[in-house]
Amino acid sequence: MRKPGVCRVRLTRGGVSSVSQVKAVNVEIQVVLGRSQLPMQQLLRMGRGAVIPLDATVNEEVWILANNHPVYRGEIQINEDRISIAVTREANVYDYMAGGGQ
Repeated sequence: MRKPGVCRVRLTRGGVSSVSQVKAVNVEIQVVLGRSQLPMQQLLRMGRGAVIPLDATVNEEVWILANNHPVYRGEIQINEDRISIAVTREANVYDYMAGGGQ
């Protein structure tokens, strides 16, 4: 049985065409830092520079989504003026759907 979020590709002999087809697939990657619930009225009043409080804490793992599907968990890394995400483990889809539990 396949795990959610795992993509398996089988290459055939002379798999050049298979590899080129895989390389042509666009995947949207998102990193979810946290969640928040706001009344629509408050959301509509927000302007540039507004701060939205999130339910996440410092050092908490973030969600990494591929095409809106949770695939990995990761941690934020800051190196000088660059921010990156280090993959730490596979995501549990059921935790994500339940609201982000560990």
